[in-house]
Amino acid sequence: MFSRINEDISSIIERDPAARSRWEVLTCYPGLHAIVMHRWANACWRRGFRWLGRFISHIARGLTGIEIHPGATIGRRVFIDHGFGVVIGETAEVGDDCTIYQGVTLGGTSLFKGRKRHPTLARGAIIGAGAKVLGSFTVGEGAKVGSNAVVVKEVPAGATAVGNPARIIEKDATHARDEATARMFAAYGLTPNGDDPLSKALHGLIDNAASQELQLVRIVAALKAAGIAVESVPELDKFNPDKLNKLVE
Repeated sequence: MFSRINEDISSIIERDPAARSRWEVLTCYPGLHAIVMHRWANACWRRGFRWLGRFISHIARGLTGIEIHPGATIGRRVFIDHGFGVVIGETAEVGDDCTIYQGVTLGGTSLFKGRKRHPTLARGAIIGAGAKVLGSFTVGEGAKVGSNAVVVKEVPAGATAVGNPARIIEKDATHARDEATARMFAAYGLTPNGDDPLSKALHGLIDNAASQELQLVRIVAALKAAGIAVESVPELDKFNPDKLNKLVE
């Protein structure tokens, strides 16, 4: 037990620049306290002492503000940062080295008992503050879920999910970074240049429309220069691509 706690403390110091000492982490980090108490509750749950497991979980929620069902599976070196308002359901599985921020829900969408109802986080997944991951699918290894995203379908390994409902930004293999640097910049599930794919699509459509309008102006000018009559149409509001691009930023 003590070796696992020591491992947890080391992983928190590695991932949290605010951690100043091992003693501070041991005494002042509710995420660590919740994980340790969950191990006690889960041990009771697996041995058939269901009420005792739920009671330990209930006490842990009161002390830390983090609710982890005793039936949930939590891997090694899982870091719940800040943690207040985190809810992890009964059939959820959290892999090794995952990071979960405050306000996260790993929830279920089914009422059937005995079935897997909650998500699985593969190794190294990062779930940003306020994100809701709902359903019995998998968030892939090294994937990130942006803050306040609502995820209701599988997230591929290495991808980022943002928005409500969440949209997937696939990992760009040409921009691989050092793991420590990636963790630093992926705080709260945010990554540099991680544009919303819907926003990128809208920018592309606006730019394409602006290009087509310019082409039409040139075609009409060429026809008039050649002496070909061009029927005029009622003038509409002037198309302003810069203004539209700012609206979808």
